[in-house]
Amino acid sequence: MYFTNRVDAGKQMAEQLLKYKEDNCTLVALSDGAVVVALQIANKLECPITMLLTEPIEAPGETQAVASIDQAGGYSHNSSYSAGQHQELDMEYHHLFEQKKMEKMTLMHQLIGHNELINKKMLKHHTIILVSDGLGSVSTLDAAALFLKSIKYNKLIIVTPFASVDVVDRMHILGDDLLCLSTISNFMGTNHYYDENAIPDHSIIVSIVQNIVRDWKHKEKPRLWHRNSTTE
Repeated sequence: MYFTNRVDAGKQMAEQLLKYKEDNCTLVALSDGAVVVALQIANKLECPITMLLTEPIEAPGETQAVASIDQAGGYSHNSSYSAGQHQELDMEYHHLFEQKKMEKMTLMHQLIGHNELINKKMLKHHTIILVSDGLGSVSTLDAAALFLKSIKYNKLIIVTPFASVDVVDRMHILGDDLLCLSTISNFMGTNHYYDENAIPDHSIIVSIVQNIVRDWKHKEKPRLWHRNSTTE
């Protein structure tokens, strides 16, 4: 299944998520592209958007990230690997992984600055909707699950326009409900499934989400994206 762009994908999913409009929802976008998708859902459900930044930790010779680290420093192993495999990798590449953790944390802190992209108070006792623009690996989901572990939320809904088979299996395990418009057996990269891949600069994405979080903290109605060719 292919989509014109991330706005198209978001609008299609938003229609199927209207059953949650009366819930106390907060969206958690998992990437820059996911924010574009989430904005369409937020407009329909009239709920705020937050963003969880994660960075992959990769090992030489491995085809996918073996772990992820989030903006709060949470470190999660990719559940596609066995405990034994992780133990071997950690022993062999311990110093490399520690170096990558520091580099990734520094990068995320530079991107965020002194403002917030996510506030756990916005998630407590809420229906959390994790939003992706396409999932080919369980690594990002595992990172999100670790971040949410300490939060008392009502329900966890995981939504994505498309995902690989193993990711959908993981979504069933982690979420109370899920929405995946297309399951893909041979995942070819997220951008492959969009005709148009224009995404605003990361600094713009971060600024938009920071404004929404700031507005929520001041009990104001979240300001969503201005209409333009990229988001409407």
